[in-house]
Amino acid sequence: MKNSFGSHLTVTLFGESHGTEIGAVMDGMAPGVPIDDEYIASRLALRRPSDGLSTARREPDPYRFVSGVKDGYTTGAPLTVIIPNGDTRSADYGDMDGIARPSHADYTAYCKYHGYEDRRGGGHFSGRLTAPLVALGAVAGTALFSAGITVGTHIARLAGIDDRSFGANIEEEMDALTDCPFPVLDPVAGAAMKDAIYAARADLDSVGGVLETAVLGMPAGVGEPWFEGVESVLAQALFGIPAVKGVEFGGGFGMCDRRGSEVNDAFYLDGEGNPCTRTNFSGGIQGGITNGMPLLFRCAVKPTPTIGREQETVNFVTGEPTLLRAHGRHDPAIVHRARAVVDAVTSLALCDLLIGRYGTDFFGEDR
Repeated sequence: MKNSFGSHLTVTLFGESHGTEIGAVMDGMAPGVPIDDEYIASRLALRRPSDGLSTARREPDPYRFVSGVKDGYTTGAPLTVIIPNGDTRSADYGDMDGIARPSHADYTAYCKYHGYEDRRGGGHFSGRLTAPLVALGAVAGTALFSAGITVGTHIARLAGIDDRSFGANIEEEMDALTDCPFPVLDPVAGAAMKDAIYAARADLDSVGGVLETAVLGMPAGVGEPWFEGVESVLAQALFGIPAVKGVEFGGGFGMCDRRGSEVNDAFYLDGEGNPCTRTNFSGGIQGGITNGMPLLFRCAVKPTPTIGREQETVNFVTGEPTLLRAHGRHDPAIVHRARAVVDAVTSLALCDLLIGRYGTDFFGEDR
């Protein structure tokens, strides 16, 4: 089982949805990064369910670091975070054992692990394991912020309803999103999105959407050509997030129907003589390497697969067809919660890239 990502900064996940604890280990982070408990708690709060927009499962996520921290700062040794599971109801899954929930990993996990896997609540495949990712991502985000790099994400589309894209005042827009539990740039669109989620819940169904992420402050020259490019590293990490089924950078698929003269990013010199581009269809990346413009990318988040409607499936243990009407507590949408996970994974991947380019001293006080 492969549970790690990263080349210079590596992150390894462990635990199961209904196990005693879940956690993660981050190895390779610079020493001296502050452990900002208030910031970590705020990021975990954005990931947690809230109101009628999410599952009724309530986990306070009282995280604790058991290695790699001394006097409130990272030591440079492996940083391990552990989060207990409390609000589990394994009985909700008792009558579903051996039944393949449509679009879940139940059947594929059985094929790979031959029935030894923990299937309760999705086990090791559950989105519950994104909690320690968010905690470590907050530490990585603190390191990035010390270097003048910020990450922000909003819901670009949900249930076919569009928010406006990042605009000319992108820095202000990202600031406004920082602690917003339902991150949209247009409040009217946000209200319509919430109505769509409530409607899906009432219909025992779910909806998906698209998240748009911007990164400001990345220096030019980070990344590699070909297989270790910025797109490659980010995409590998982002596709590890449960429910992410697509990633596009800059103009993405939309450029395919346009001419080169429309989507080529023309260069000019700013007031300080630095090369900049007038447009950003490249998403801040060219040849796998950052060009100093904002990184821009989008993630497609599929509708939550566990729904209350009756669905056709099979029991892969007995080999019999059956019908499934899922019980328990489930999200009618996870797009707004996934935003915190995308920010965290982005921060971790960027730290990996920056440490590979400059070493851990990039995040030191004397950088």
